[in-house]
Amino acid sequence: MEKIRGFEIAKGFEKEGVNLPKRATTHAAGYDIESIEDTIIQPNEIKLVGTGVKAYMQRDEFLSLYVRSSTPLKKGLLKGNGVGVIDSDYYSNPSNDGHIMMQLLNVTNEPVIIQKGERIGQAVFQKFLLTDDDIAGEERTSGFGSTGK
Repeated sequence: MEKIRGFEIAKGFEKEGVNLPKRATTHAAGYDIESIEDTIIQPNEIKLVGTGVKAYMQRDEFLSLYVRSSTPLKKGLLKGNGVGVIDSDYYSNPSNDGHIMMQLLNVTNEPVIIQKGERIGQAVFQKFLLTDDDIAGEERTSGFGSTGK
């Protein structure tokens, strides 16, 4: 069967009890993503929280990462970069195998504890379009924040 889009356990996390993302309801757009580890985020700190998963998709697709809608109210956490964008060529890249991490910002005055297995975000697969004069030609050689270096 041809792989079209989905989630897999990233290398190095095979024995960590990773739960692959899933949708909670029939009409949900987002797949719930869980933390792979206990984490404490200090006030005003931005922290990368591991998930232990990677995503594969078609060349003209990307994966958007959002905090769950209840997370700011319940935990005081926001997405540190607004919306995360996982490009299709991030999958299985040489530096981190495409391991998806959520960048979270604690906007409270107290440390926030995230427990292993806690749902920390949602992932939504989307299509994108190219301009007529698009000339992108670089190949990804690394992971998080590596484009253009």
